[in-house]
Amino acid sequence: MTWQIRSRSLKPEDLLVEESLFSLANGYLGVRGNLEEGLSNYESIKGTYLNAFHDVVEIPYGEKLYGFPDTQQKMVNVIDAQSIQFFFGEDEEPYSPLQGDVIHYERILHMDKGYSERMIQWRSPKGKEVKIRFIRLVSFQKRELFSIFVEIIPVNFFGKVKVVSSVNGDVSNYVNSNDPRVGSGHAKLLNTKVCERLGDYLTVVNETKKTKFQVACVTSHRWEEGQQSIETNGNELTVTNVFQLSKPTVFEKRNVYVDTLRHGDELIEKGISLQERWKQMSMEELLTEQRKYVTQFWDHADVKIYGDEKVQEGIRFNLYHLLQSAGRDSYSNIAAKGLSGEGYEGHYFWDTEIYMVPVFLMTKPELAKQLLLYRYSILDAARKHAKIMGHQKGALFPWRTISGSECSSYFPSGSAQYHISADIAYSFVQYYLATGDEAFFETYGAELLFETARIWIETGHFAEDGFRIDAVTGPDEYTCIVNNNYYTNVMAKYNLEWATKLYDRLDAKGDKYFHTLKTKLNLKKEERDLWEKAAKEMYLPYDEKLKINPQDDTFLQKAKWDFSRTPKENYPLLLHYHPLTIYRYQVCKQADTVLAHFLLEDEQSMETIRHSYHYYEKITTHDSSLSSCIYSIMAAKIGEMDKAYHYFTETARLDLDNTHKNTKDGLHLANMGGTWMAIVFGFAGMRIKESGLHFHPRLPKRWSGYECNMQFRSRYIKVKVFKERTEISIKGNPLELTVSERKYLVKEGEPLVIPTNE
Repeated sequence: MTWQIRSRSLKPEDLLVEESLFSLANGYLGVRGNLEEGLSNYESIKGTYLNAFHDVVEIPYGEKLYGFPDTQQKMVNVIDAQSIQFFFGEDEEPYSPLQGDVIHYERILHMDKGYSERMIQWRSPKGKEVKIRFIRLVSFQKRELFSIFVEIIPVNFFGKVKVVSSVNGDVSNYVNSNDPRVGSGHAKLLNTKVCERLGDYLTVVNETKKTKFQVACVTSHRWEEGQQSIETNGNELTVTNVFQLSKPTVFEKRNVYVDTLRHGDELIEKGISLQERWKQMSMEELLTEQRKYVTQFWDHADVKIYGDEKVQEGIRFNLYHLLQSAGRDSYSNIAAKGLSGEGYEGHYFWDTEIYMVPVFLMTKPELAKQLLLYRYSILDAARKHAKIMGHQKGALFPWRTISGSECSSYFPSGSAQYHISADIAYSFVQYYLATGDEAFFETYGAELLFETARIWIETGHFAEDGFRIDAVTGPDEYTCIVNNNYYTNVMAKYNLEWATKLYDRLDAKGDKYFHTLKTKLNLKKEERDLWEKAAKEMYLPYDEKLKINPQDDTFLQKAKWDFSRTPKENYPLLLHYHPLTIYRYQVCKQADTVLAHFLLEDEQSMETIRHSYHYYEKITTHDSSLSSCIYSIMAAKIGEMDKAYHYFTETARLDLDNTHKNTKDGLHLANMGGTWMAIVFGFAGMRIKESGLHFHPRLPKRWSGYECNMQFRSRYIKVKVFKERTEISIKGNPLELTVSERKYLVKEGEPLVIPTNE
């Protein structure tokens, strides 16, 4: 049962959350789990999205200063092809699950098969009883395809059925002026340009108001029987099919979405061409193809939990939605909410590199590579952003973006988070260490690492006590515009070190590519020497009395937030207190220094890591969904397994249980990645280092065991951890691993079996 997410609720408040939970996507196209028949007079966020398809909207300011962005990109809710309504009998009694009697209702997300299913047995107010079954598919193999399969089964009713199916171009984005995590304006972003029938196809073309991007939906219907008629009102096409229900009857609504970013001009022709190409494939064949793709993913990515079905369900749910959300072309990445909702307006953040790329890096590295290629594709935009921010050269990646320009209008917790450039550089290094892909690292990674390294030289300066970086914001958005944020400084150091290493490697090779790159960037050896010097002299704040790394220069000088007098209903703090109030206290929204200790654990002693953990734990609210997973990982690191498990449970079912009360706006994709990280980096203790792959496996008391599947340098690895023993087996060439500080050579067919750490 842990391969299925099931619901039997028809409560409107549950259905609103389930629109996110039961969303389907393939990295390009995403459809929220709305009910085809709709529910009038109840809140619903009806949505269909194309990754990176956006419009540009103006940013209003009371006072606008130099360098503030004039506009931002905003993901667009595109053409709605979900709606299907039913009328039964000569009196055309409408079907609605909120009227009459529901004898049986169930909804299932089949994570092992790649589709959703909904079944209802319904008796109308006048006594007509039928069963209706819906199957939804957003194809992984055919990225433009969204199909709905419907079966109507008579129970006591035999007679006239009218089905009304529509394709609607009159759509709007969801807005909420009371929540900064959701867009507050610019709901209407599209105009309908075409709405017409072409042969067997319904075609609607919409155009964004500012960017002039176009999206087309080409829809076909496959009816078993009946008489059809089609109407249009300028924005919406409606097809009506009338037939006599005498036996189980099926039909399929097949929708193809194309857009100008990926498909160029003549969208209708291209949409029809795809419909024609796939015309001979039945729904069963599409479902078989989908299952094959999903099975291959689970073979390499599944995590098995022994002893806790709810956690098992949670981790598979999270991994499945990550797979659905990952962009697969140069235009797209992973939005904070994926393709499941409009929270954060479809923007890409640092979340991708720090919380999501690691999952794909170890399970489906070709997707990790694609996500990094997206960052490389906006490198020129990052160079432009650096100049806007006052830098002479280098690349500063925007805090939130879709197409490359900065979309953050609140710079203290937005543009000031310079660490995003180091985060992206870190991810390129991790990809190289995990895959050994030297060609990629040298062709794409070198230019990106060199340009991000340049930013730190201009942002920081040399002082008596080292290289200092001033006026930045770290991951903790409750502490803004500080000097020497530990996280930023240590990540910048790593960025500078690797830029230096890569420069030396390419210089030693002496090939034409490096000469061309140096010419392109006007890069001199003096810069390389400056990177090395800055890295060696990087100032990393340390407090001798507390034996911790202070979060920044002044953090420890502030008063501590009074948690005892903060009502539960006042969390998250950002919704109830002015930012300046929060900035004046020692209070963390999320892991900051503790996150740095995870990513770069070898920079500090275990004693410092332990003291830092205990200090910051007491003042962290975890108001960000990015926080608990890191505290779980680091609790496991210092051997406090009860805490590790406590924080882990806060991540595993965050969306399934709607614990943050905003799942309706979309799923928390970074937290989903964090759940996997808490198991693999936390309990299994996995780290990717220059010296190879390291493990330090531990077992939570609540579990009898767990298994992780992963890839590393063209080998498939399975890690099994039980109370008495840990087994690590591989497929591929022999691999040297470090497990609990000891080195082992593991060969295919000869699993490593050792005692599990207490």
